Amino acid sequence: MKLNEIQDLIKFVAKSGVSEVELETKDVKIVIKTPAGKKEQVFVQSATPVAQTVVHTTPVQQVAAPVAETKAPEVKASAGNDESKYITVKSPMIGTFYRSSSPDKPAFVNVGDDVAAGKVICIIEAMKLFNEIESEVKGKIVKVLVNDATPVEYDQPLFLIDPS
Repeated sequence: MKLNEIQDLIKFVAKSGVSEVELETKDVKIVIKTPAGKKEQVFVQSATPVAQTVVHTTPVQQVAAPVAETKAPEVKASAGNDESKYITVKSPMIGTFYRSSSPDKPAFVNVGDDVAAGKVICIIEAMKLFNEIESEVKGKIVKVLVNDATPVEYDQPLFLIDPS
């Protein structure tokens, strides 16, 4: 496992609010523990005769539900732009964005569709888990900002919704 993959895993676990993750492959065993109120500890063990590495990172805030939740939509602030009246739905996690539940199914929402709070608008796959992302507001889909089956970052804008 490469160092940048380990760093991405640490960031993902820190943002998800999980208290402990253990990953073991043929060559490497990784345990990430984040006890409440303490610093995150990462232990990496290699099957080859290499010294054990311990990485300490910044404190992690515990989240009540480790299941993926949608982040509250934020109003996109852009002075003098007509998009400022729209609500931006952002990605609550790192993963792969999907507009439908499978390739042969229709998209959850399209431009012009009306959505209600709680309606599933997309899926984000993270670590082989498919997380349904629901709309937090009632309105009309104005723009889809991400292509289907592409990677998304945490807090990346996904949709613009007109709440009026």
